[in-house]
Amino acid sequence: MLRALLYILPLALTIYAFIDCLNTPEEETKHLPKVVWVIIILLFWIVGPIVWFFAGKVRRPAGARGRAGGWVAPDDNPEFLKSLKQDGPEKQDGPDDDSALKDWEADLRRREEELKKRERGEDTDS
Repeated sequence: MLRALLYILPLALTIYAFIDCLNTPEEETKHLPKVVWVIIILLFWIVGPIVWFFAGKVRRPAGARGRAGGWVAPDDNPEFLKSLKQDGPEKQDGPDDDSALKDWEADLRRREEELKKRERGEDTDS
């Protein structure tokens, strides 16, 4: 079992470093172009991934990614919360909504009357 770990751990580290290198934008790689880093990771499969993690990529604190222009959840976005407060109830229930509601109610009443006439056997083609 211990012999298997001697091969599995470096292989897993190499695969992880390879995928991390491929997913890293070119602007965030340090010292060498991205293609050279991929070759180093694949050729030197124990040392290459370790060097990539320590010297190949610009590292930022975990909290800095979302604030640097990335995606922020709506609950954490103050601009989104301000826009909700500005909309208010007057924007949600405008005069167009009331007229549309009245039209729907009138259409519903008309359809109910047609159904009642059909149930009684009256002709609705008039």
